[in-house]
Amino acid sequence: MRTRLALAATAAVALVVVGVCAAAFVVLRYALVHQLELNLTQSAGRAAQQARQEPGAGVLAADCRYLAAPACAQLVPARAADDPRGGRARYPLPVDATTRAVAAGRHARYYSAVTVHGYPARMLTTPLGDGRALQVALRSDTVRQGVRQAALLLAAVGGVGVLVAAGLGRGVSRTGLAPVARLTATAERITRTRDPGHRIDLAPGGGHRAARDDELTRLATAFNTMLDALEQSVAAQRRLVADASHELRTPLTALRTNTELLARADRLTPAQRARASAALGRQLRQVTGLVNDLIELARDEEPQPLLEQVAVAPLVRHAVAAARDHWPGTDFRLGVDRAAEDRTVSGVPARLARLLSNLLDNAAKFGAGTVEVGVRAGEAGDGGLEVTVRDNGPGPAPEDLPYVFDRFYRAESARSLPGSGLGLAMAQQIARAHSARLTAERPEGGGALFRLRWER
Repeated sequence: MRTRLALAATAAVALVVVGVCAAAFVVLRYALVHQLELNLTQSAGRAAQQARQEPGAGVLAADCRYLAAPACAQLVPARAADDPRGGRARYPLPVDATTRAVAAGRHARYYSAVTVHGYPARMLTTPLGDGRALQVALRSDTVRQGVRQAALLLAAVGGVGVLVAAGLGRGVSRTGLAPVARLTATAERITRTRDPGHRIDLAPGGGHRAARDDELTRLATAFNTMLDALEQSVAAQRRLVADASHELRTPLTALRTNTELLARADRLTPAQRARASAALGRQLRQVTGLVNDLIELARDEEPQPLLEQVAVAPLVRHAVAAARDHWPGTDFRLGVDRAAEDRTVSGVPARLARLLSNLLDNAAKFGAGTVEVGVRAGEAGDGGLEVTVRDNGPGPAPEDLPYVFDRFYRAESARSLPGSGLGLAMAQQIARAHSARLTAERPEGGGALFRLRWER
């Protein structure tokens, strides 16, 4: 890219330099020729006065072989029979039919390039008005030499300009693509070290350069943003693996212990075997639930083909009925606004049911025997929909409230209760995947209040 940009910049500047030199050459050549023609016009005026004083003369001045000599001048009649000495005169300047036509008034004055005594010359043919034409010529080799020297000089200037353009093009490419070079170096360093903590320095020479809003700066900013997201993702993945390893270590150790114990079943009493088998089953269910939760958390978004319009109120009723069967000692109270009966949201019914189940299980686990569930429509013209789940337990401590949706986070008061600390994290993920907002609060009167809201 740097080479292509340098070549493009060089070509652009070179075209400008060549164009300027060509235009200068044309202008200079025109100026030199025009000056020679002005001299011819002045010489023609003096020769015309002399012709009127010598009406019979045919050649007024014939010796123009030298640069310092005056202009050659001759008079040519319209008819060859009227030439001096009965048409036997020899003219030093070429005479043709056009010359006769100018003398007769049938042709306008004109300039032409001729050769006089072996030297290049510029000739003016103009009518005198009395049936004769006046021809005046001056040597033009000085003009040709000046044009040639100007061409050589401009060619040299153009060549130097192209070389300078090449140097400037290379400098422009290096300076302009410096962010790309830094981006490439950063990408290669990340590939080599597998560390996404590196960033592109947007302004190596001063902070004011970072304010530039050009394409390369935006590209570097986007790349840094992508690296931020990648670093957070890697850190979250490492935390998840570490937390999962920590959570799995205890049940796996207990599984191994009970398995080894059951391997010596012939040494155990029937009661001991029954307790070991029950413990093994509980631990298997715990590990299975934890693994299933981890698999659910690994899903970042809902499969698009499974999305459909889901009626929220019937889904909440179904989730509350299932929770009553699972927690028979808890009183689940459900209230649904009439305006929310027909409200629907776009989503996957099974995933939304899992979200509601996790909220209800959490409320039943930490509540004091009563869980209040509500489904409410937004205010008039709002179009929103809200599901609330509230328990009457002690509620989360203020210092724990910001972390209730973190993976594997468990408050001190919940350490002794069953669970892995993934239920609310999974609920939050499902809510975000369905464009909903899930929040936790400490309402007046105690307990915990979870709000699941869809905005319109």
